[in-house]
Amino acid sequence: MEPKWCHGYGRQETVSVKTVNLSIKNVPEHVVEGLRSRANRHHRSLQGELMAIIEASVIEGGSITPRLALDELRALGLRTAGESVEMIRSDRDR
Repeated sequence: MEPKWCHGYGRQETVSVKTVNLSIKNVPEHVVEGLRSRANRHHRSLQGELMAIIEASVIEGGSITPRLALDELRALGLRTAGESVEMIRSDRDR
């Protein structure tokens, strides 16, 4: 096995891993556009965003790291607690 880059959870490290190619078929266009939008917010490629989502889903215990939580909040553009309250109210009202 040759070393590969691991791009998860805000760090980069060289690790020896066996990789497998995955394919998802028949993805609705609105889902793809949502993923592209999310990837742009995180300054990643679509492939990088999908990898980050998959890696986050298999964190032991399903827990989220403080760094990952902060990255998600920044991607949403939140700066103050009031903004998050307003987003929750707006979402609830819909």
